[in-house]
Amino acid sequence: MSPARPAPVAAPVPRSTHATIHDVARVAGVSVASVSRVFNGRDHVRAAMRTRVEEAAAQLGYVPHAGARSLSMARTGAIGVVLPDLHGEFFSELLRGMDREASTRGLGLLLTVLHDGRGLDTLAALRGQVDGLVVMAPQLDPAVVAQHMPRGVAALFLACAPQDGSVSLRIDNRAGAAAAVAHLAAGGARRILHLAGPAGNLDAQERRAGAEAAAAAAGVTLSVVEGDFREGSGTVVGECVAAGTIEADAIFAANDMMAIGALMALKRHHVAVPEQVAVAGFDDIPLARLVSPALTSVAIDIAALGARAVAQLAARITAARDGFPEGATDGADEAIVPHLVVRETTIETSRQGLGI
Repeated sequence: MSPARPAPVAAPVPRSTHATIHDVARVAGVSVASVSRVFNGRDHVRAAMRTRVEEAAAQLGYVPHAGARSLSMARTGAIGVVLPDLHGEFFSELLRGMDREASTRGLGLLLTVLHDGRGLDTLAALRGQVDGLVVMAPQLDPAVVAQHMPRGVAALFLACAPQDGSVSLRIDNRAGAAAAVAHLAAGGARRILHLAGPAGNLDAQERRAGAEAAAAAAGVTLSVVEGDFREGSGTVVGECVAAGTIEADAIFAANDMMAIGALMALKRHHVAVPEQVAVAGFDDIPLARLVSPALTSVAIDIAALGARAVAQLAARITAARDGFPEGATDGADEAIVPHLVVRETTIETSRQGLGI
C-alpha cells in the first residue's frame, strides 16, 4: 500500500509593503468599513470579525497609515446651523435650545443665515469646518438646497419639506393651525381673517392649508391676507380691521409677531379684544404671555425643538463616525405636534371699561 499523501497546504498569502485596506478587506471577507472600525478601535465590532481582520492584516503585512487614520477620525467639534433669519424671539429661542444641547455635548455652533437662494453657494464652503449641519430653510426649494449641500457632511433638515433619504424634523403646522381656527369658531367667530406668512414659505403654506380646512369644517368664512412674519404686517391688518376696511371678528396670524402687531393696533383704536375681535397666533414665543391681553397661541417648545435638532444630528454624526453608514443615511421624518394655549385674547371676560 502506498503511503497516504499529505493534505495540501494553502499557498501562503504574500506579504507586501504596499498592501491596502481594500486588500485586508478582501482577504478577511469583510467590508472596508469593517476593517476601518477595527483599526480605529471602535467598540461596535464583533470579536470574531476583529480576529479575522487582524489575521488578514498580519498575513499581508498591512500597517494602517497613521496620516490617513488621523484624517478619517478628524473632527472639528462644531456643527453648522443654517437659518432663514435671526429677527425675532422665535430664532433667539431656537438658538438658545441648540446652544444648550451643543454645550452639553462639547460642541460649538457655526451660524449661517440664508435669507434667499443667493447665499446657497456658501454651504459647500462649510465642508471641513463642521461635523454636520442643521438646515432650516422653509423659504427655499428643498431640491435646490440639497444640490448645494456639502458632500459627505451629515445633515438634518429642520422645518423643511421631507426629501428622499434625508433626515428631517418638522412641525405639524396643519394640525396647529386647524386647532386655532376651530377654537375661534367654537368661541363664536364667523368671519375669521387669516394673516398668512409669505408666499413660497413652507410653514406659511401648511398653516394656511390647516386654517382653510378647519374653517370649512366649522362652516365659517375665512379670508386670507399675506404677511411677512413681522410685526409691521400685523399692525397694518389690525389698523384695517379697526377701520372696518377688512371685516373680521377674529384674526388668526401665522406667527405671534404678526398677531401681536394686530393686537396692539386694535388696542390703540379701542377695539375690545376678544369681545369685538379675537386674536390668536402661532409659535407661543415668550412675549405672547407677557403682552396685555395675553395672546392665545399655537405652542411649540421652540428651545426644545432646537435642542432636539442638535441631538438628532449628533446621533447621525456618531453613526457615521462609527462606521455605520446605514444609520447615518437612512431617511427619517419626525413631526412635532404643537398644542393650543388659550389665553385672554380669545376668552370672554368682563374687561369692558378697562380701556382695552
